[in-house]
Amino acid sequence: MNKRFLKHAARFSLFLIVLIGFYFLLAFCLSRITINAKPVNKPEVAIYIMTNGIHTDIVMPAISNQINWTKEISYQNTLEADSSYQYLAVGWGDKKFYIETPGFEDLKLSTALSAISGLSTSAMHTTYYQNISEDNDCKKIMISREQYKRLIDYILNSFEKDKAGHLIYIKTTMHYDIGDAFYEAKGSYSIFKTCNTWANAVLKACGQKSCLWTIFDTGIFIKYR
Repeated sequence: MNKRFLKHAARFSLFLIVLIGFYFLLAFCLSRITINAKPVNKPEVAIYIMTNGIHTDIVMPAISNQINWTKEISYQNTLEADSSYQYLAVGWGDKKFYIETPGFEDLKLSTALSAISGLSTSAMHTTYYQNISEDNDCKKIMISREQYKRLIDYILNSFEKDKAGHLIYIKTTMHYDIGDAFYEAKGSYSIFKTCNTWANAVLKACGQKSCLWTIFDTGIFIKYR
């Protein structure tokens, strides 16, 4: 009986290893396929893509002729941001991971399993910055006003809204920065839709270079070297 159990356990373990390997191989290959390889952009609005090495944010002007983000994403919901903070970074991700996991040392098995299952809720992480500097982890993209409108629409549609149509602020003591805050979001995080999958979809929606599909930030940033 024990031998039979061990035999089945070994087969299952091998199957699981092969499945995980295929998943990462597929993610690598599909992230190298470029969508909108040669975008036609008018240099009218500056946006940025920013990574912390794992997670990609989309950075936009806090206030422009097309949208004033500060009306819905209030400075008052942050620790210290004010009108001198001219840029807004937005990212999408698993709500429990954002709010209950300040560092990887705080990651609980239940949070990780909930995130990859696709059964948990999500949140938008918003961060105001006074200045943005280009480097290997932050790339500037000049786009047209029409493209920026599409980007705005996609991002706004990612937020959950109340009956009056306003963004829903998440009251929490968790902050990663003096200018950040969290809001309710649509959708669920999973092994097929990560924070980087969302950021890639934003770029795709406004006609910029993007991956066919990616779960990591690397696939996005390799296209903007």
